[in-house]
Amino acid sequence: MSEKRKQVLNVAEQLFYTYGFHGVGLKQIVNEANVATMTLYNHFSSKNKLVEEAIKNREERYWAYICSVSEDYSNDTFVRIAQLHGAFLKEVSPQGCMFLRAIEVYQDTDKDIADIAIKHKSKVLQYFEKLAICNNIKDYKNFAYEFLLIIEGATSMTQITDPTQATEHAITMTKALQSNFLT
Repeated sequence: MSEKRKQVLNVAEQLFYTYGFHGVGLKQIVNEANVATMTLYNHFSSKNKLVEEAIKNREERYWAYICSVSEDYSNDTFVRIAQLHGAFLKEVSPQGCMFLRAIEVYQDTDKDIADIAIKHKSKVLQYFEKLAICNNIKDYKNFAYEFLLIIEGATSMTQITDPTQATEHAITMTKALQSNFLT
């Protein structure tokens, strides 16, 4: 990926997250990314294509936080994921979920954008199922679903409280969930 494309993506992702998908124009992205308008159009054929790529960019950043535990199949795997998710919330996503916002904004107007966000959520659930299996949790599907609800709840709570407090509660709930499924 070229430096200019990466620069535009990172700026667009942050602006879309901060001001909303419809609250940001291409001119603002061009100005803040400090690139020429043609540079933007050379990499992205439309604003919606830029939104798609910005969401994919956010997804890559999320997985970079979460997947660092994928080889650590211990009893603390899910607590560690809750901690890493909390770090992501604090550092990248302190005001809620960009993926859920994309689904809400685009579900009726741009199925491609909404599908990218929906598929991300589905991949996260499947990843948690895989980790639950690796941790010998017999009812891995229900465990993964409930763990995802804890993580999603922490994400939602950042709009009411700070990410640190939301993460602390998610960790406490994760420990309780594990004790229910491992006993």
